[in-house]
Formats: sequence, structure tokens, C-alpha cells
Amino acid sequence: MAVVEELVEKIGSLTLLEASELKKALEDKFGVTASAPMMMAGAPAAPVAAAEEKTEFTVVLAEAGTQKINVIKAVKNATGLGLTEAKALVESAPKPVKEGISKADADKLKADLEAAGAKVEIK
Repeated sequence: MAVVEELVEKIGSLTLLEASELKKALEDKFGVTASAPMMMAGAPAAPVAAAEEKTEFTVVLAEAGTQKINVIKAVKNATGLGLTEAKALVESAPKPVKEGISKADADKLKADLEAAGAKVEIK
């Protein structure tokens, strides 16, 4: 089951172009076509938006706090930004640090930033 979850995480992080290339590669390898199923005529559309659980979260740096240098380091490590870019992000708070990440990753990033002294929100 862990392998399946790992694959789902990896596929979920693909860009649209990468996902398209993956689809084509799988079709070529296995000789199948991946197409959306046809809806039956007259079938009512289900209210999908209300039933879906939120799967992507945004971590927002609300305030740098008193230990700005530690927060800059934490942002730099979490995002891969350079020191100048991380400093600019921290100084322009409130600002999103990472967008479209899983709940677990958002919680971990929030904990790391709060440990550095920042005030953080998850949206």
C-alpha cells in the first residue's frame, strides 16, 4: 500500500506537461488509450465541488516575528529560494510560502516556520 501512496504523491506533483507525457508513455508501453469515460445522456450531474475534500493547501507567512533571520533561513530551506529571495518574501509578509501542497507537508512547513519564530496560516 505504501508503494501506491508514494506513486499517487509523485503523480500529484507532476506538471501538466509531465502528466501528459506520462499518459502517452503508458499508452505506448501497454497499448491502451486513456480517455475520459462518456457520461450517459440524461444523467444528472453530481454536485462534485461540495463533496470534494480539500487536498491542496497554501502555507502563508502571516508575520516574521522577532527572529527574522531564523525565519529567513527556514523559508530558504523549505522553498529552495536564494537568500535574497527568501529575505524579500519574509519582509513582504503576509505572503504565501508554498502553494498546492498536501496537508501533511503544509503542517510540517507550518511547524518548521513556527519553530523559527514566524506566525503562519494554512489556507
